[in-house]
Amino acid sequence: MSTFYRFPNGLHKALTLSYDDGVEQDVRLMEILDKHGIRCTFNLNSGCFAPEGVTYPAGTIHRRMSKSQVARVYANPRHEVAAHCLTHASLTELSPAEIAHEVLADRENLEAMFGGIVRGLAYPFGTYSADVAETLKATGAAYARTVVSTNDFSIPTNWLILHPTCHHNAPNLPDLCDRFLRDPAPFGSHLFYLWGHSYEFEGDNNWQVIEDFCERMGGRDDIWYATNIEIVDYVNACRAIRTSADGKTLHNPTATCVWADIDGKHVRIGAGETLRV
Repeated sequence: MSTFYRFPNGLHKALTLSYDDGVEQDVRLMEILDKHGIRCTFNLNSGCFAPEGVTYPAGTIHRRMSKSQVARVYANPRHEVAAHCLTHASLTELSPAEIAHEVLADRENLEAMFGGIVRGLAYPFGTYSADVAETLKATGAAYARTVVSTNDFSIPTNWLILHPTCHHNAPNLPDLCDRFLRDPAPFGSHLFYLWGHSYEFEGDNNWQVIEDFCERMGGRDDIWYATNIEIVDYVNACRAIRTSADGKTLHNPTATCVWADIDGKHVRIGAGETLRV
């Protein structure tokens, strides 16, 4: 039997974004995303908030927000708040204990601000290693995003070394969008993951890049728009499905409904359900 797991409601494609540092330009970015129904994960350094009432010199591009601004802006329930480490330290330069502190202190601060559980992060400076990823397991991290572009739409196999599809300034971004929208993904699901820093749009004077991207990729009924953690949790639920030897009985031990195509038949496997196909 052939079984291909799909995204919620049987969709073949999903789109997620993540943007780093908690800068003022995230306000404009969030407005663009919300206009087109696109969801994003914002990675924040809780030890790097700007002083309250800060005034930046003219021409400053990288403008971090204060704690009160952060609390207001990222309370938007359509998006996810994730960690970016307490002081934006390069984790490959730290001991395991220092890595754990950077991640756990950031999580604790952000959880106190927003409630819930902060479960993911992006690597500061994009620096990572297998040893760093191993240390992250002890912090409860569900995923950690790198800055290494795959230029494809494959589903990650190691969430603690999560490579995105591309940066928003990738010269092949239009071609990747074409491929993603055109390909029906008959033999598996496709994930488009875009990342960046919103201050780059101001610094490069190219807000049109993200506006065009969202205009083209947003508002479609054949794409699941999700945050990073929603993607991770859903794919993990698909991977947890238990299958009989003949492939005709499937059991879902999770609390998440899962969709699949089995020999061309569209099925939904409810939370806790055992299904015979």
